[in-house]
Amino acid sequence: MSKTIVLGSDHGGLNLKKVFVKALEEWGYSVEDEGPDCFDSCDYPLFAAKVVDKVKADDGKLGVLICGTGQGMTMTANRMGVRAALCTNEFLAEMAREHNDARILCLGERVTGQGLALAILKTFLETEFGGDRHQRRIDLIDTVAK
Repeated sequence: MSKTIVLGSDHGGLNLKKVFVKALEEWGYSVEDEGPDCFDSCDYPLFAAKVVDKVKADDGKLGVLICGTGQGMTMTANRMGVRAALCTNEFLAEMAREHNDARILCLGERVTGQGLALAILKTFLETEFGGDRHQRRIDLIDTVAK
């Protein structure tokens, strides 16, 4: 897995995104920040699309999307064809990676404190996909979704 993490937020997730950028750099990751860089009201789908496009273009990259609740970012990323998981604790982050090979972590700044959010992020990044039976199930997603 690449040590490059692609991040994006809207105005409601900007504070947490800034915390994540600092932590990721301290943890040795390269960060690609797809915006925004100010607190002006903005539309989350536009920033989600930037992150999704970069993650889809490089199988080794993971992404992080943050908005007020995480819901809008999650829906947008999944609709665009990337497995994105809204995680509210470390166990969900672990299972999203290990069982579902989620490529994008979604969080809500207004519903998840910074300490917990950092723990979720670290777990998401450090968990590997389990493969085997989990890959078979992921393959079924495309089959049944048609």
